[in-house]
Amino acid sequence: MISISSNLNIMIKAVEKASKSVIRDFGEVEKLQVSKKGPYDFVTKTDKNVEKILIDELSKSKKNYSFITEESGNINNKDKDNFWIIDPIDGTTNFLHGIPHFAICIALKSKEEIISGLIFDPIKDEMFFAEKNKGAYLNNHRLRVSNKNSLDDCLFSSNHEGVKFSDLNMRYSGCAALDLAYVACGRLDGFFHNKINLWDIAAGFLMVNEAGGVVNDINKFDSNNIDIRASSGAISNKMMQKLKNF
Repeated sequence: MISISSNLNIMIKAVEKASKSVIRDFGEVEKLQVSKKGPYDFVTKTDKNVEKILIDELSKSKKNYSFITEESGNINNKDKDNFWIIDPIDGTTNFLHGIPHFAICIALKSKEEIISGLIFDPIKDEMFFAEKNKGAYLNNHRLRVSNKNSLDDCLFSSNHEGVKFSDLNMRYSGCAALDLAYVACGRLDGFFHNKINLWDIAAGFLMVNEAGGVVNDINKFDSNNIDIRASSGAISNKMMQKLKNF
């Protein structure tokens, strides 16, 4: 049995509660696709509703912790050393179009270091989580990055700009959090993205590290302007060589 911290336990319970409304609303979005009004307003409501549930649940046990959130911005409470970092739906555009590839993300940053991370894909029921120095897991199975060492055998992910720039074997999934989780579990070999927000990558950053991968130092960037490079150790140098002008 995996031993998890009380903080991670709180995070898991919070996303499980929030995911119920996400799954329900996703079913509605699929119907809304055909309506004239479209699902845009609906998705905004879902985002805000999920964020509220997460903040409420996390605040029950840790009343003083502060927050960095996508929808509400920074919420400074008494404890300025510990921040919950929340992305209620990463992959909103997928959600909006009825594509079942998005995630609820929470990370805990303590004294400028990410110590816990959780990425939950509610449609596939995949719970990725990691804690500093305790490893990374998917539904209680230990994760390891891939060990492929030829770029031709590898599969990478990025956003639109990254895919256009690179001649690597690329995918563009529209969900950075799941891209990083997939690097951690070896489905993808690397992920890179410029000018991304902290809440999109905080949990995944820790996950790749704890699965034995390599990620650049994200602390030297502003939290809404991060250039991230994550991969297995086996192909890190080769990937970085390909991206030196990106």
